[in-house]
Amino acid sequence: MDNGEFDNLPGKGKPLDLDDGKSVSPELRAAYKILKNSGMLPQEMSLKKELAILEKLMSQAKNSEEKDSLQKKLQNKTLMYSILMDKRKKR
Repeated sequence: MDNGEFDNLPGKGKPLDLDDGKSVSPELRAAYKILKNSGMLPQEMSLKKELAILEKLMSQAKNSEEKDSLQKKLQNKTLMYSILMDKRKKR
């Protein structure tokens, strides 16, 4: 990098396209693409998004009552996510 050997690569300065579908199993790839194009998220992705939001809210909570309420919601969503993923593994 210091010698400038990477300066002429295609896509330089542009974000990587990490959403190429390679992380999704081939059986689900077409269905996920259709859902994504329609603005829908798979259930596990929706839950992960909710978990991230709850964790952020917890870190910003100002009092213990608010933190306790968010903690209960976080535990519930985490349990739902675990159950969903266990069901998917058994298929």
